[in-house]
Amino acid sequence: MPTNFENDVVVIGGGGHVGLPLAIALADRGSKTVVYDLSATAVETILRGEMPFSEPGAEEVLQRVLANGMFTASTDAAVVGTAENVVVVIGTPVDEHLNPDPNAIPAALESCSPYFHDDQLLILRSTVYPGVTALVERMLRDKGLATEVAFCPERIAEHKAMEELFTLPQIVSSRTQSGRERASTLFRTLTDEIVDLEPEEAELAKLFTNTWRYIKFAAANQFYMMANSRGLDFERIRAGLTYNYPRAKDLPGPGFAAGPCLFKDAMQLAAFSDNQFSLGHSAMLVNEGLPLYIVTQLEKRFDLENLTVGILGMAFKAGSDDIRSSLSYKLRRVLKFRAKAVIGTDPYVPEHIDDTLLPLDAVLEKADILIVATPHTEYRGLTTDKPVADVWNLLGNGVVV
Repeated sequence: MPTNFENDVVVIGGGGHVGLPLAIALADRGSKTVVYDLSATAVETILRGEMPFSEPGAEEVLQRVLANGMFTASTDAAVVGTAENVVVVIGTPVDEHLNPDPNAIPAALESCSPYFHDDQLLILRSTVYPGVTALVERMLRDKGLATEVAFCPERIAEHKAMEELFTLPQIVSSRTQSGRERASTLFRTLTDEIVDLEPEEAELAKLFTNTWRYIKFAAANQFYMMANSRGLDFERIRAGLTYNYPRAKDLPGPGFAAGPCLFKDAMQLAAFSDNQFSLGHSAMLVNEGLPLYIVTQLEKRFDLENLTVGILGMAFKAGSDDIRSSLSYKLRRVLKFRAKAVIGTDPYVPEHIDDTLLPLDAVLEKADILIVATPHTEYRGLTTDKPVADVWNLLGNGVVV
């Protein structure tokens, strides 16, 4: 392999939740790494040694690799040509009709393609629609490039990146033995366990992983609604049936199944199966329907149209500042039609992301009813004389709404 590259790794789209933790982890393990991102704001923030988002344990690593010269960031696409390994962190989105766009990655790579070299390894990292790896391979061949391509999906959970990047097995796939070996060599700097698959197998493995979680959450939410509609506390039932019973230990509690991956990936599988994925569509209806169900249950007990509802938590998961695809916002939209007023709070979401949010004390004072939408630990032990809909059982008073 050539040794005349200025950097070992460049991460395209590396200023976000997936790319940046990976980039600084690789830099901290000895790979000279550069992030390429279109967002000048993100790059400026990163170069100051500040994380653009919340990720425990990441900022100290960022500052360390900046200080020792193993890491930098840029908005200049030319940096793509400076590294042997080009890691692409650009996902396959679904549009407003829930159809995936398989051209998203090739289109994004088009602006970088003048800087690709035959002797580079292009590693697709984010979740992709099945067949996108082959599509990228054809794009490169059509441009006369012999660049090898690997698909090595990210499987970390937000807020656990700086732990799971080093502990989870890494799936590696490539059409060539050389591509697999080169990708494996890179990722072995992070983890000892490598799982070898073919590209199409790896693409489905990532989608199956996220969709399986989405389906499990849907089962729990459906069970919750069944029990709740009969006035029964699902959390007591779940605690009883899982107690020292290993075959039920993976039954999650109810709650909003949201974020930028689970719903999207279930819909990508639906499209891949010619919309014959009835289990995925059913899971979507259950999970996406939970906010409306909670509001409808509250309407049965309270005169919502004359009451102010306070939403506790707007991020899509506990301890996060990420509001992407958060069902708290769907809940808020529903309540704007059903309640007199709706107000929200979140200890992590900054004002520049949502300037409508209020301090917790203000919401507790102004709201007539409270809904725990995101189970932030800051809400544990909360005491109030207001009615609280707590589907997460964060307050320990049960989940009956």
